[in-house]
Amino acid sequence: MSKKVIFTPKAPAPIGPYSQAILKNDTLYASGQIAINPSTGDLVLESIPIETHQVMQNIQAVLEAADMNFDDIIKCSIFLSDMNNFGQVNEVYGSYFTKDFPARETVEVSCLPKNVNVEISFIASK
Repeated sequence: MSKKVIFTPKAPAPIGPYSQAILKNDTLYASGQIAINPSTGDLVLESIPIETHQVMQNIQAVLEAADMNFDDIIKCSIFLSDMNNFGQVNEVYGSYFTKDFPARETVEVSCLPKNVNVEISFIASK
């Protein structure tokens, strides 16, 4: 099977030369999501929990576009601008999963796109 580009208007449009996600066979490789409201294009940065919920809602939209859900995620990468926000991000992130949590790493980076605080990418498989 060749690769299939996954796109949904329910998640932010790419802001560079990349796709929201690529489906290859039964595996979905998703680009990092940040807290952009796809309806308005505005950043959602009122608080770390609100920002993280927007990121997770964007992830959910990409999953749904590929006919998947959070149970299908096998690996996440979380990028934080400040590791002191880990607890708040982790609490929100964890609320989107019910069991068999995906593998994951969380790293602090010096800067994220549009100076957001959180970016999450993932790999999912049916």
